[in-house]
Amino acid sequence: MTFSEILDRVGSMGPFQYLHVTLLALPVLGIANHNLLQIFTATTPVHHCRPPPNASIGPWVLPLDPNGKPEKCLRFVHLPNASLPNDTQRATEPCLDGWIYNSTRDTIVIEWDLVCSSNKLKEMAQSIFMAGILVGGPVIGELSDRFGRKPILTWSYLMLAASGSGAAFSPSLPVYMIFRFLCGCSISGISLSTVILNVEWVPTSMRAISSTSIGYCYTIGQFILSGLAYAIPQWRWLQLTSSAPFFIFSLLSWWVPESIRWLVLSGKYSKALKTLQRVATFNGKKEEGKKLTIEELKFNLQKDITSAKVKYGLSDLFRVSILRRVTFCLSLAWFSTGFAYYSLAMGVEEFGVNIYILQIIFGGVDIPAKFITILSLSYLGRRITQSFLLLLAGGAILALIFVPSEMQLLRTALAVFGKGCLSGSFSCLFLYTSELYPTVLRQTGMGISNVWARVGSMIAPLVKITGELQPFIPNVIFGTTALLGGSAAFFLLETLNRPLPETIEDIQNWHKQVKKTKQESEAEKASQIIPLKTGG
Repeated sequence: MTFSEILDRVGSMGPFQYLHVTLLALPVLGIANHNLLQIFTATTPVHHCRPPPNASIGPWVLPLDPNGKPEKCLRFVHLPNASLPNDTQRATEPCLDGWIYNSTRDTIVIEWDLVCSSNKLKEMAQSIFMAGILVGGPVIGELSDRFGRKPILTWSYLMLAASGSGAAFSPSLPVYMIFRFLCGCSISGISLSTVILNVEWVPTSMRAISSTSIGYCYTIGQFILSGLAYAIPQWRWLQLTSSAPFFIFSLLSWWVPESIRWLVLSGKYSKALKTLQRVATFNGKKEEGKKLTIEELKFNLQKDITSAKVKYGLSDLFRVSILRRVTFCLSLAWFSTGFAYYSLAMGVEEFGVNIYILQIIFGGVDIPAKFITILSLSYLGRRITQSFLLLLAGGAILALIFVPSEMQLLRTALAVFGKGCLSGSFSCLFLYTSELYPTVLRQTGMGISNVWARVGSMIAPLVKITGELQPFIPNVIFGTTALLGGSAAFFLLETLNRPLPETIEDIQNWHKQVKKTKQESEAEKASQIIPLKTGG
């Protein structure tokens, strides 16, 4: 008897599973707030140099840039006895007395003057946040394998609540960056534990639906973020409002049960049995739960128990050929998705559209995108879905190269389409990755995959700087990378309607079975070819 069959006995899709998925999904509403928060807390408003304090009262004339617009980072050198300049021949100087901002919002850019020579510090703050997610992936993944999924999930909620609130009270930019780094680490822990606890407590046939439902909460979170940002123009209050609810989520997480597989692999059979019996009672199958015994649990999951005696680590992802292939292809798919996604999601200001409206549109496209994704996952399979989502996203980004900047509507439409495909790609990858890696390496595999997504999201702002050389270079890089990721996905195994692999031997046998079936199919096709008869 496998764990899936044991889950069927206590209720594989009953009231417990619905409540379980709901408790995992609710905090995801707030994850979008933190991932995309700097769209609103770090908006760069229109600005120009502040006049010298000893300047005469009257109109202050600014130098013009090559496009005929007022300079943002230069002013004319102030000469007390000089008349107002009426040409561009007068000497200029940097904004020695600060800037005047034309904005109704209070942002970190205004508070710490992250403009002109300091404008890259704004991008650095976002990159440091992504670095937190990058570091959190393998570190928290290892801690989760050692201490369990549930404690790490609860701890991550508390850490996000505390570090996010700390960021709201930061006295300086370096302190703000430190807290944002910790926010990133905790988000990595929440994401990984949520995915694992979802797929391990939901039956195979419902995994795609439950995973996509959780993904929809991220979409709804983007709507909530736009509303909160519109209602709360002060960045500190917006930061605090986005963080405080995670104190409540940490309390609610105490009801979430530990992974039975992890309990069994850790030798905690009594706790595993009590958890299954509690689930059975909640699902109205109390008698079935009473029939379960520790001896039966040990006997039926003997293969899992035996495999737990062998310690697995990062090196095991590259020791076996099929795992090397899976790791390489998934890493490229995750990297290209994160790389291209954040190039579009964090570039809201670039399209010349109201940022609140565009953020709602960017969030809204996820609804049909994820609905189409779940249909495709359930009927066409994971591999085809993953491949085509990245190929379509890459095509949309490359198409932006040929659309003039004056055609803002078409450019926005292509960006929204590409962002929808990449959002669907994320949903597919979280499910697909958890299904491809065996239980003994699942958290490690999810951790390393998450690392590549965050490496992509960190590099994306740096690649945008290449646009100063030629405007089309960033889109060529983003689009080509997405196409490579989509191509790599074609080399993965199909997991549709398959039970989760428990051990490395399981995935090896699965790969051999796929190869054997393919060879038999090719041999059958070859035998059906009728040789052409030649006349004498």
